[in-house]
Amino acid sequence: MADVGGIAGDRLKSFIERVERLEEEKREVQEQIKEVYAEAKGEGFDVKVMRQLVRLRRMKPHERGEQEELLELYKSAIGMV
Repeated sequence: MADVGGIAGDRLKSFIERVERLEEEKREVQEQIKEVYAEAKGEGFDVKVMRQLVRLRRMKPHERGEQEELLELYKSAIGMV
């Protein structure tokens, strides 16, 4: 492909194709994750709680601590504790 308006068509097409491949891989991984959660649910685990744990484990320890402290403060403020 020739340059059009200063844009290298071949290079642009290469980027687009890479993104498309990665998007397909992402869909496949998302489907696998969905299957794992379904399997866990079938064995009696609470998927909502599992998702929360995954989110918490992704956080840095100090961020997780800050969030937990803030949650406790808010719960106390509205009389939940």
